[in-house]
Amino acid sequence: MRICSLLPSATEIAYAIGLGDSIVGVSHECDYPAEAANKPSLLRTRIDPHAPPAEIDRQVTEIIRRGESIYAVDAELLSALAPDLILTQDLCHVCAASPDDLATALTRFPRPPQVLALTPRCLDEVWDDAVRLGQATGREKEAAALADSLKRRVCEIAAVAARAKSRPRVLCLEWLDPYFVGGHWVPEMVALAGGEDVLGRSREPSFKVTEEQIAESRADIIAVMPCGYDTARAAAECDAVPFPDSWRGLPALRNRRVYATNANAYFSRPGPRLADGVAVLAHLIHPDLFPEFPAQSFRAI
Repeated sequence: MRICSLLPSATEIAYAIGLGDSIVGVSHECDYPAEAANKPSLLRTRIDPHAPPAEIDRQVTEIIRRGESIYAVDAELLSALAPDLILTQDLCHVCAASPDDLATALTRFPRPPQVLALTPRCLDEVWDDAVRLGQATGREKEAAALADSLKRRVCEIAAVAARAKSRPRVLCLEWLDPYFVGGHWVPEMVALAGGEDVLGRSREPSFKVTEEQIAESRADIIAVMPCGYDTARAAAECDAVPFPDSWRGLPALRNRRVYATNANAYFSRPGPRLADGVAVLAHLIHPDLFPEFPAQSFRAI
């Protein structure tokens, strides 16, 4: 089977169930595992990913306002690669290509390939998508084993976190200019790790919040997780966009419990490493119960 994956999380899942050799094309953001980045890239983004957060937000808003797609699919390359299966998503048209982005490219095929769109909104649906991918590729056993291992790991973390005597209030910032808070699976991850997400909404998209809402949140911990950023870039953006004076009364700032995280690895992408993300949050929320954490997953700021 020949697979083109236009979704970084789907690429991770495919490799995790032994389909790396079957992947013939990827998106420009498919960088895990490292060998995935060596595959031909089928997407080009119409925004500047290196621009400051406010400028990225402006570009995205303008493109959406015009009714255009953020991603351009290399239709000629896609046709030449002749995939049997294309993996994409229909959850966030900002984060990755959607089936709509493929419509024109697929007209080049005399017999269009199968398109599997993954649209998870919570952890169970992420694990279920792994099973769906396994079913579509003849890797049912491997996919079921992966899903079971991820569920088991998260349940083990939750069982330990349940012994904590407190549930700190956690603010998860998915963007800094303007401010967005994480949604979908992020509030669930916070809860499993033994905290309370103060503004995010489970199973719902991230959304914009005001400086005043954050100032009034009484957050004990702030996890900065800009979508698509690693730890170093998240920390750099915190330096470039200083927190407002109105936040000085937040326990998180008073107690120096503000952390830049590797969102690209552990929070933004609905793939296997979300289980690691729960472990990262568990350490940040209850370091006494969870002294270990994935390397390079966060930095205190």
